[in-house]
Amino acid sequence: MDKLLIEGGLPLRGEATVSGAKNAALPMLTAALLTAEPVTFTNVPELNDIGTMLRLLAQMGVKVERQGGTVTLDASGLDQPVAPYEMVKTMRASILVLGPLVARMGEARVSLPGGCAIGARPVDQHIKGLSAMGAQISVEQGYVHAKCSRLSGARLFTDMVTVTGTENLMMAGCLAAGDTVIENAAREPEVVDLANCLVAMGAQISGAGTDVIRIRGVERLHGATHRIMPDRIETGTYLCAAAATGGDIRLTGTSASYLDVVIDKLMDAGCDIATERDAIRLKAPGRLTAVSIRTAPYPAFPTDMQAQFMAINAVADGTAIIRETIFENRFMHAVELIRLGADIRIDGNTAVVQGVAKLDGATVMATDLRASAGLVIAGLAAQGQTLVDRIYHLDRGYEGLERKLIALGARVRRVK
Repeated sequence: MDKLLIEGGLPLRGEATVSGAKNAALPMLTAALLTAEPVTFTNVPELNDIGTMLRLLAQMGVKVERQGGTVTLDASGLDQPVAPYEMVKTMRASILVLGPLVARMGEARVSLPGGCAIGARPVDQHIKGLSAMGAQISVEQGYVHAKCSRLSGARLFTDMVTVTGTENLMMAGCLAAGDTVIENAAREPEVVDLANCLVAMGAQISGAGTDVIRIRGVERLHGATHRIMPDRIETGTYLCAAAATGGDIRLTGTSASYLDVVIDKLMDAGCDIATERDAIRLKAPGRLTAVSIRTAPYPAFPTDMQAQFMAINAVADGTAIIRETIFENRFMHAVELIRLGADIRIDGNTAVVQGVAKLDGATVMATDLRASAGLVIAGLAAQGQTLVDRIYHLDRGYEGLERKLIALGARVRRVK
């Protein structure tokens, strides 16, 4: 199993390019199931989750062509509307094939998904919404089985804000008969990017980016070409790495418009940040100031940046309060940060982080994707060597992590 060996204590300096967003690419790849015409995506990141999704689609009968960051999917030969457990057990986004398959094929059999062990992320909102649109759904032997001759538009209200639920129901509504309204919809930029892609394919969607999305169903969708948006979480992660190490970096191929609250918190921590149309530059102070955060659905502070901010608060001046309101089991990285010398106390969904003068390298274990990123940031800031175990989590969400860090002056290498 691969590990990441980090020689810490060096400030990050230089320039790196941000990859396409994993959380935008995954639902968009499943959108290709909605049409018999080829759909081409550019700026697709090279990640394990992307590879898993492409293999899953190919197993369903989709023709997959990939050249670097460009992927073309042709679902004209789609004949196996099944997502087996062995294909999806490591990737929660696999549930996103459910809506498109039922909408176009009238049937789907999808294994209940896996992914990061950060708490309960039930698919009941997906099932509730599709049932309201006329699908007959049963859960048998770990599979969701849905059937319907044609979905019908409906007024849908999700009990909680769910990104994948919003995306699944929005895709299903594109081919449903009549109008579909999704209330309490997720407002994330990735939802908007998916809506823009669907509109390019001929869908009629309005309200994406607000909490009410309206879809007028059409008979068919056609092919299109769409560029995946930049990864805002990767952007935030590298900004935090530069902040924690006292660095000065410029990130290209990205935008601050998706990261307002993260940028504001980094400035509160003392960082000097300059934004361009497609680039961000951060200069860190001699020592950061502790900043408190509370995670909540977009446009509030993202839960996917919580671990990274716990890492920078570990070496900041002062005390920070971190409240996690999205997932009930997302402080597992705290114990590993304590191994590096961090002063962290956990009480339920609240962490109290007292900044220390320095962290010391140690062996730590990654527990999920974003926890891994937090540990890498702490390792970069720590004195001496840090060995991060189980970095297969990182390979699910960060394209070329070592390569980009080395370009920014870090001493990191992958070891067996």
